[in-house]
Amino acid sequence: MWIPIQINENSAEPLYHQIETQLRSLIINGQIEEGKLLPSIREFAGGLSCSVITVRRVYQDLESEGLLRTKQGTGTFVAKVGQPKREVFRREAVEEALNKAVDVGISVQCSEEELRELFLNIVNIKYHQTKEGEV
Repeated sequence: MWIPIQINENSAEPLYHQIETQLRSLIINGQIEEGKLLPSIREFAGGLSCSVITVRRVYQDLESEGLLRTKQGTGTFVAKVGQPKREVFRREAVEEALNKAVDVGISVQCSEEELRELFLNIVNIKYHQTKEGEV
C-alpha cells in the first residue's frame, strides 16, 4: 500500500514528526480507512527512504493515541476512530498550527491587528480558491 507522505528534508521539523503529522491527518480525514493494513515498518521506511527506527516511532506514537493497532504476526492496522474522536483530533491539529503561526508572528513583532488581518486574508484566499476549483 502506497501512502502519500511528503518529506521536506530542508525542514527544521524532525522527520518522524513530518511523517506522524501527515499519517495522522490521512487517518483522521478518512483517506486511510479504518481496518486498513499499513505497510510493515521496514517496507514503509524503505518507501520513505528513512530509518526503520523513525517509522517504528511513528507507529508507536499513533498506536498510543489510539489511531493504530498492531496484531502480532499480522501487522499494523488503522483503528476504529469514531466521529467525536475525529473532531477532537481535527480541532487539535488546527489549534496547534495556529499556535505556531501566532508564535512566529509574535517573534517577528507583528501586532495583534496585523496577525488578524493576515489570517483573514489567507482564509479568504484559500476558501475562495477552493470554491473556484470545485466549480
